[in-house]
Amino acid sequence: MRSRVEVFEEIRRDRRVGGLSIRQLAERHQVHRRTVRQALASATPPPRKEYARRFRPAMDAWAEVIDGWLVADQELPRKQRHTARRIWQRLVAEHDATCSEVTVSRYVARRRAELGLNRVEVMVPQCHEPGAEAQADFGEAIVFLAGEPVRCWMFVMRLSCSGRAFHVAFGTQAQEAFLEGHVLAFAHFGGVPALVNYENVPRNIFVLLCPSALCGGGSAALEATVVDESAPSFLAT
Repeated sequence: MRSRVEVFEEIRRDRRVGGLSIRQLAERHQVHRRTVRQALASATPPPRKEYARRFRPAMDAWAEVIDGWLVADQELPRKQRHTARRIWQRLVAEHDATCSEVTVSRYVARRRAELGLNRVEVMVPQCHEPGAEAQADFGEAIVFLAGEPVRCWMFVMRLSCSGRAFHVAFGTQAQEAFLEGHVLAFAHFGGVPALVNYENVPRNIFVLLCPSALCGGGSAALEATVVDESAPSFLAT
């Protein structure tokens, strides 16, 4: 379904390109001629008309009571808060209300949205100590050299604490390029993070970087740990 902005845009384009009359535009776009005149006068649709609030005989008498319960519920544990059904039951039992449960449910749902009581903010805290962790990726990218697209491989490393990032492009995805990216990144940062999480790096590359003959004992400088197939890591030990 088209929005009013899209309808106005199409009307103005047809008038500009095809020179159609108001009647023809109204027939083509299935709108009233008044809407066509509004579109030709301005590309922005006029705001919708605001109607006076209608009297609600079933709910207006209890609106203040319900709102008070909803606001007070925010201080209670979630399982002890009022449901719409419980509000209706209390209205009937304590205030001799005659409104239906459906009417109360609709009012409660609308008021919770208007009061912002149904908004739940969800976040996953990301706390990293300085130098404790970095994220790295080595993938394909297209760059333009002298106006021509050229395929290259981009090595990216980002410090998890500060968000500071390092990027370098290579003309090959060989192991030497992957290793050189680390050397350049560590030189750029002035140090080596304790943990590096990788994305899109095949598992077999860690067999080359950390063979069992070197990393099997406790004296290894690096221990290859694999969280899953797509997120291997290097942990400094």
